Amino acid sequence: MKPVRIIIMAIAVASAGTAGMLALNLKGTQTVISEKVVERAPTTQVLVSSRSLPVGARLTGADLRWMQWPKDGVIDGFITQDGRPGAITDLTGAVVRLPIFSGEPLRAEKIADSSSRILSSLLPAGKRAVSTNITVATGAGGFILPNDRVDVIMVRKNEGSTYSTETVLSNIRVLAIDQQIEEARDGTKSVVGTTATLELTPDQAKVINVAQQMAERLSLALRSLADAQEPDTAAAEYLINGGDRHAVQVIKSGTIVTTDQTTTASTAR
Repeated sequence: MKPVRIIIMAIAVASAGTAGMLALNLKGTQTVISEKVVERAPTTQVLVSSRSLPVGARLTGADLRWMQWPKDGVIDGFITQDGRPGAITDLTGAVVRLPIFSGEPLRAEKIADSSSRILSSLLPAGKRAVSTNITVATGAGGFILPNDRVDVIMVRKNEGSTYSTETVLSNIRVLAIDQQIEEARDGTKSVVGTTATLELTPDQAKVINVAQQMAERLSLALRSLADAQEPDTAAAEYLINGGDRHAVQVIKSGTIVTTDQTTTASTAR
């Protein structure tokens, strides 16, 4: 046999051996891919709003839906499908007392029953709804909307054609303008009305009724939303207590004379 053929055969045998060894090595080396198992936290179904709902809106079935919610994230007040499976049907027709945003879990304190007396459903316990006449001039140009906060300012005419003003109620919530109990959906339209209905305590209701009799006019001053957390129960209680906080006693020529603090007074000797 020729030397060239011998060399070729030797090379072929060596190549075959090398290929066999590589195949054996590849077979013996296996890559093991392990998948990390992630345990999902237990969830439950919570009732949420399907869209943003303004104050005074009546709930429909389309406004509510169930959403998966982590069980450890459920707090008191949430409505769950386990605890109240028929909640969507039960709450249809209920009235929204406070604004609800899309995707927000429903809470009992934000809704009222489906009574036809809508305005009374919006009143918190212990509060009263009292109306007062307004005009464009006395109602912040018509830009006061339901659920806004206002101060009630009394304007009185004094002797000598002068006027005095006083804030008789502070940080009062507006329930309605005329018969409208919710603001425009697009949030851009003003409500021009002739009557504003205010949310008052029983004493505040008495104060505004007295002020309406005494005043030349009552004006509403629109407050910032940042003031919403300030106290809203203050009132000029002297109006219903039979007193006048502006009054002082002046002795003139031996006679007690009642006058106003805004008037310059002197005591004659």
